[in-house]
Amino acid sequence: MLVYGDVIREEPVGEVIDRIAAALRGLPGRPAGLDRHAALAGLLLDASGLAQGLADAAFAENGGRDGTGGAPEAAGLLVAGLARSVWASWRSGFAEQPAPGLDGLAGLARASTPATVAVRLPEGHAFYAVYPEGHAVAARASGLPAATRVVGIRSIGTSLGAMVAAGISAAPPVTVRPTGHPFARRLSLSPAAETRLLGAPGYAVADEGPGLSGSSFGAVADALEDRGVAPGRIAFFPSHGGAPGPRASERHRARWERAARHWIGFDDLILHAETPAHRLATWAAGLLGPLDGPLGDLSGGAWRRRVLSDEADWPGTCGWQERRKFVAAAGGRTWLLRFAGLGREGERKLARARALAAAGFTPEPAGLLHGFLVERWHGEARPLDPSRADPAALAARVGAYLGFRARCFPAAAPGAGLDRLMEMARHNAGAALGAGIVRRFDRWSPGDLRRLAHAVRPVETDNRMQPWEWRVLPDGRILKTDALDHHAGHDLVGCQDVAWDVVGAEAELGLPAERLAARVAEAAGRAPDPALLALLRPCYRAFRLGALAMAADGADPAEAGRLRREAESHAARLATILDGG
Repeated sequence: MLVYGDVIREEPVGEVIDRIAAALRGLPGRPAGLDRHAALAGLLLDASGLAQGLADAAFAENGGRDGTGGAPEAAGLLVAGLARSVWASWRSGFAEQPAPGLDGLAGLARASTPATVAVRLPEGHAFYAVYPEGHAVAARASGLPAATRVVGIRSIGTSLGAMVAAGISAAPPVTVRPTGHPFARRLSLSPAAETRLLGAPGYAVADEGPGLSGSSFGAVADALEDRGVAPGRIAFFPSHGGAPGPRASERHRARWERAARHWIGFDDLILHAETPAHRLATWAAGLLGPLDGPLGDLSGGAWRRRVLSDEADWPGTCGWQERRKFVAAAGGRTWLLRFAGLGREGERKLARARALAAAGFTPEPAGLLHGFLVERWHGEARPLDPSRADPAALAARVGAYLGFRARCFPAAAPGAGLDRLMEMARHNAGAALGAGIVRRFDRWSPGDLRRLAHAVRPVETDNRMQPWEWRVLPDGRILKTDALDHHAGHDLVGCQDVAWDVVGAEAELGLPAERLAARVAEAAGRAPDPALLALLRPCYRAFRLGALAMAADGADPAEAGRLRREAESHAARLATILDGG
């Protein structure tokens, strides 16, 4: 199935450098505490994105090989300095106010840089509560010497490797870009990069994961072992304690089982941290006042127990893909703490949450706590049951919401193009329903796709129209939940024309697309193109069945059953649509 994709943004190098410099100059005036630490960590991620983009640009210019020197190395020195400051702030419980100087920027200003670079969104920092501080804590506990050569795997390994180096007082890390088939990555190094990499007494390899194959970790270890490094001199710094997934090679799986691995998970790092200043509950109390009790964990599908009392009504969930989320009670009110992303990712989502709440569409946000967005939890609300709602009133509410998004949230970068969506739809439909059905997509020619592309106006679409994502308050008002970031999720859809959400609401809420499109036009001043709706209708179903089928493959039997039933429903409806129904 085709489901996943990367979020990549083109960033002007000069603007990023100026933004980092301005933020660094403003740090000394900020009081010590969590907010200052979060700003410092955000700077680390900003600089890491720049370093990753510069290194990948040099990689491409060097014929697909990692090299040394130049702008990437200068940016790496800046990242290393920021990592040391983040580590000092964390170790002090946010009491220290380390002020990294502008020296690291000086070398970058002298270096030759491209006008723009492609910065990849690090999924762990944006979605999965991978805190860079955890890699420094794990490194400190590892006992590795300062002479260890740290290797960060781009993209997220740029920041994680710098934190490992900070944790053991090592030199700034080398970063590498494994390439090739996702399940069989390999390294390609210039002679200078190879010389710089080799000769250390030991190696620490930092990344998130491992994922389905662990081949990025494996590629680095393969390169080292193939050049004479003994396996016992290689240590891994992953983001979780699990093994590589089912697509791992036997060589990589066997190595992983015997290798030294160092990590600390979110629960130990933040949820149940030894230092009170590091605990999420402490952060929440600082914003909301004294808590009335312990946090309630809603992660991994546990939210269903609070929202849907009958287990028979539970939708399937993919636990590892869900954001970490908790409920907190303070002063007689209940709040949801949901991981929204570190640094600028979290700040963007807070701004979006405030705009949506001010317009009356979503719960009220209270603030951002180093990655966790805090918003009202309406325990008195019930989940939406479309079969019991007035269709005209529901279409008016959903249409007003989608129209507001279309008018107020233009996309900074478009998501998958129509050709990519069509490729996904054909692939997923064929995998689920057989090769014969793929021919039914031939009604849309390449010329049709090119013409329809001119009708697309990408916006920050919601991309989650399911009934359980809506709450009905006692006074009848309908609120949208989980509305902030699925347009920039870990999938290939991304920002689309509002038509994507219109066909999504048709599929999930049973609202006729034509009626809903008219309501969207009233709010947005522009109606979705009918021909575009017709194209996206099967694409939406194909994407959903693919996502559900893939999630079912790694789920426990009860969860897999729910997911497969939903996938089968989308597959059946997709077949009907392609038959002209």
